[in-house]
Amino acid sequence: MPNPIDVVEALLFASDAPLEADRIREVLDLETNDAAHELVAALTARYDEEARGLSIMEVAGGYRMVTRPELAPWLVRLARVRTRVRLSRPGLETLAIIAYKQPVSRPEIDAVRGVNSEATLDNLLERRLVRIAGRKDAPGRPFVYETTREFLVAFGLRDVGDLPRIEGELLIPVMAGAEGEHAEAQAEQDPGPGGAEQPAGS
Repeated sequence: MPNPIDVVEALLFASDAPLEADRIREVLDLETNDAAHELVAALTARYDEEARGLSIMEVAGGYRMVTRPELAPWLVRLARVRTRVRLSRPGLETLAIIAYKQPVSRPEIDAVRGVNSEATLDNLLERRLVRIAGRKDAPGRPFVYETTREFLVAFGLRDVGDLPRIEGELLIPVMAGAEGEHAEAQAEQDPGPGGAEQPAGS
């Protein structure tokens, strides 16, 4: 029989929502909810004593495994690295158009790029860098797109007002160039292949 505290740790890790004491009691076949609370308290103490990168938080009537707040800057860097590595040139072009012209429809994006942007838009939506903001009052009522909070995090912006100022139709090279400069600056600080180990599942 595994240590009950280890079981609680595994349950919290696997749960995608706050885990209530009642559910912990049922899974471990405990006599009372108080026994479940005690196990969580013991796990929390273990994390605190060992100064781990994770902690246990009580939220919404249950418990959740979270990263420690002081580690947030490194998580932001991870988000930037992921975006930088995986975004293609077409992705950057489309993202630049949306960032500067939002809310903007796909036909408008296609007109600027000169090609069909459907697949690229799907990719940006999947990465949560853009979202559907509604429909345009035009024939066919196409969806319009805007950037998200994840976009701001990925590019290190407080808000879209921090985007480089541009004139005319220079937005694509400006945005792509800004990303390139951002990547070079980060490359001097971030470990490359074989550098610091990333969390499992990243």
